[in-house]
Amino acid sequence: MAIWIGIHLPLLALETLRPRWAKPCMLAVMEHDQVLTMTAGAAAAGVRPGMRRGGALALAPETLLCERETTREQGARDDIALTLLQYTPEVAHAEEDALLLDVSASLSAFGGRLALCRRIRDSIQALGFTLQLSMAPTAQGAWLLARYRRQHRTPPLPRQRRSLRIAGMQRRLDALPFMILPAARPYQEWLAGIGCQTLADIRKLPRAGLQRRSDKHVLESLDRAYGVAPEMFEWVQAPLSFSAWLELPDRIEHAEAVLFAARRLILQMTGWLVAQQLAVSCFTLSLEHERGRQAIAPTPLEISLAEAAWHEEHLLRLLKERLGRLQLDAPVIALRLQATRVAPMLPPTASLFPEPGGAPGAYARLLELLSARLGSENVLQPAAYADHRPEIANAWQAATGQVRRTADDAVRSIQPQRPFWLLKAPLALTIRNHRPFYGSPLRLRAGPERIECSWWDGVAAVRDYFIAEGEDAACYWIYRERSGAEIHWFLHGLFA
Repeated sequence: MAIWIGIHLPLLALETLRPRWAKPCMLAVMEHDQVLTMTAGAAAAGVRPGMRRGGALALAPETLLCERETTREQGARDDIALTLLQYTPEVAHAEEDALLLDVSASLSAFGGRLALCRRIRDSIQALGFTLQLSMAPTAQGAWLLARYRRQHRTPPLPRQRRSLRIAGMQRRLDALPFMILPAARPYQEWLAGIGCQTLADIRKLPRAGLQRRSDKHVLESLDRAYGVAPEMFEWVQAPLSFSAWLELPDRIEHAEAVLFAARRLILQMTGWLVAQQLAVSCFTLSLEHERGRQAIAPTPLEISLAEAAWHEEHLLRLLKERLGRLQLDAPVIALRLQATRVAPMLPPTASLFPEPGGAPGAYARLLELLSARLGSENVLQPAAYADHRPEIANAWQAATGQVRRTADDAVRSIQPQRPFWLLKAPLALTIRNHRPFYGSPLRLRAGPERIECSWWDGVAAVRDYFIAEGEDAACYWIYRERSGAEIHWFLHGLFA
């Protein structure tokens, strides 16, 4: 049996301009010079829906009146739909600020219906929107259950919005007022005049007479809601590339405060990654500042991952660490997030037993977290380079970067024993009694290893390396530089 989740956004016009996570203020949204909706502060001051502009300003002069922006509302619905693609690929837009999700195949993947509903609710609230959520075996039934608002009436409307069986859904739909059905609203006076109050009353009417006195859309909507007629939808399609922009309701002067708004963009990117079966290995968050004559160039924040990922928690943790180390030069007024480098999403491991020491990606996530907290220049890993000179072959690079593998493993395996600890610059040694001296006379124990190279780049290296031992039994890696008749000794490395 199909399971649908209906999502209604009752405050979309308001929260498009003022998300839930924004600072409280007194704001009212106007449409056709009348108040459409308002914040809690404006409502407490006496502003009500349907009130004229002059009346709202007379009651609450400090209330900010903004015109409704339908284009931004459509963009917000698209952002929510893109976020919800991480839970199911079958997401569709519905009328009157609603979305429908076919989650029949997603329940087991997310721990059941209650866990899935909880995750969907948390995601939409994190985007900054209020929602009413329902579940039903039909899409139209889920839409109707999500749309109604509880009111004091006799008999009271059902409080439960979730039904898994047709019979239970039909009982709850029967109790809803018929005005919730858009196709029945043009015939409100006629239906009320013949004693209809609920959807059950309309269903009791003769079908032929109802269709003759209204239109076919009333019966079609009822049949789809009650599971009698089939339903068709146009599913939301994810774009081929991801780039999202968000205008902030207030100026942000501290980098840590950017995280609340950036989470909305991260959630959208997570939905896009899951829908495209991709994982991101590098993304850029651009912090946009003033425009116009006093324009300031955006502050780019590039985050590279050692291993491609798509989980919201991990991406947010990396972004939080980077923002904690960032100093803003100017207030932020907008954000732009772009996935600059992606890779195919790897399937989960099919191993029966867990990997020793944790999952294979745990080490990579640890390196990414340390690099974000300490800086990529402070978390390094060895990167051997194909060169005979030890100071060049023993190179280092950022731990989260792509490992540079130009040295031949077979050649390195036959090299003589070398120390792990090399000095940044060779240290010149003194000569006493024709022997190199470092704290005590050094005795040569092994060698030489002769290196003659780099004549092609103008800095020729002509050296004979030895393993030397001091009187305290410590071992050193020294070399004798041959340049003409003179011989110079240098300390280059230390053995453990």
